[in-house]
Amino acid sequence: MATVTVTGHLIDIRFSGWERLWTGRERFAVPTGAVRHAAGVPDPIRLARGARRGYAVSGFAKIGVWGLFGGPRQLVAARRGEPGLHLVLDRSTAGGEFDEVVLSTPAGPALAEAIGRATAAGA
Repeated sequence: MATVTVTGHLIDIRFSGWERLWTGRERFAVPTGAVRHAAGVPDPIRLARGARRGYAVSGFAKIGVWGLFGGPRQLVAARRGEPGLHLVLDRSTAGGEFDEVVLSTPAGPALAEAIGRATAAGA
């Protein structure tokens, strides 16, 4: 499961071994100023949509990059039955790769609040 840390003006996401394989990265860091919306979600696996490059077992897990041929480009590491975090990003400010991040993490609601506070403090 990915770990998410919010420090100052940076959101640091670190992926576990299998997630690294399918996302193609060990880490994704995004400035809090690039976050348009942050929310804790009860079922993040349902948010991944579109064509993908990654791992998908229907209804169980989605890990990789979704939205390859249209729609929002999403970095996803989500599993069934786990709450999560949904970030909507300003793609250009976030580094130009992704419009959204969808993760399973039990701390999703608390992280969304912390990111909201950090975003408001930076505004």
